[in-house]
Amino acid sequence: MKKIEAIIRKSKFREVKNALHEVGVNFFSYWDVTGLGNEKKGHVYRGVSYSTSDIQRRYLSIVVNDDFEKITIETILKSASTGNVGDGKIFVSDIKQAYRIRTGEEGGNTLN
Repeated sequence: MKKIEAIIRKSKFREVKNALHEVGVNFFSYWDVTGLGNEKKGHVYRGVSYSTSDIQRRYLSIVVNDDFEKITIETILKSASTGNVGDGKIFVSDIKQAYRIRTGEEGGNTLN
């Protein structure tokens, strides 16, 4: 199993969520977050200067079976991209075990 964590623009969340549902990723958690990035220069939009670190973000936490790793990442990359600085990041880590609290079931079947 893999844990895929993605930090995306909040404005792209609906598009990412819908794209994930289309490929069969139907359960994940998310939070609204703020962070700092590497971009130092600000951008001007309608005469107002802002920093790319001030763009509202969404943090997605998704656990999938190994066979869903690639499609999940590709889906996020495609649907979250604007082509501009500040589109976000994706992190992948291994999950050793999962348990369904209600039944005590363990393993990859708990994700279904």
